[in-house]
Amino acid sequence: MRKKLSEMSLEELWQLFPIILTRHHDCWEKWYLEEETLLKNNLPQVERISHIGSTAITAICAKPIIDILVEIPRESNLFDYKDLIINNGYIYMSQSENGLSFNKGYTENGFAERVFHLHLRYVGDNDELYFRDYLIEHLNVAKEYEILKLNLWKKYEHNRDAYTNAKTEFVKEYTEKAKVFYGNRY
Repeated sequence: MRKKLSEMSLEELWQLFPIILTRHHDCWEKWYLEEETLLKNNLPQVERISHIGSTAITAICAKPIIDILVEIPRESNLFDYKDLIINNGYIYMSQSENGLSFNKGYTENGFAERVFHLHLRYVGDNDELYFRDYLIEHLNVAKEYEILKLNLWKKYEHNRDAYTNAKTEFVKEYTEKAKVFYGNRY
């Protein structure tokens, strides 16, 4: 009998849900838009919902996981949204100093066809938008990022934290460049 996800260790979860990189799929935008509609219809006072992460960048390969940033007003309480998001099929994953994280599409048998990571934050906490836009508009940097990800993929296939940490310096560097380049876009 297979363990429930909540009973699995981090190492067991990483084995069940390895890092997978694939070419861009056109359906990702459609899946994002359908999920955006669901969230807009079920969450109060949302300032902005955005498709972030590599699936939003058509020129590079990505993990087939749609990252969604939901920004809410600063006067709102993040935890007032927690049950609403869970009631829309998400699993609460973690809390950080600046937001809550959820996922959808993780099963005891591995990934579902559609997998989402939802990042709930206060409006303006959106560095990912700058990074996304910069890579969309600077193909050479996007391809550099893709090469980095491909080089890290097999090394960290079963260690999501190490994979993410190994990309942090690159992401931070180009996010800062994007903020200078775009100014106060968001």
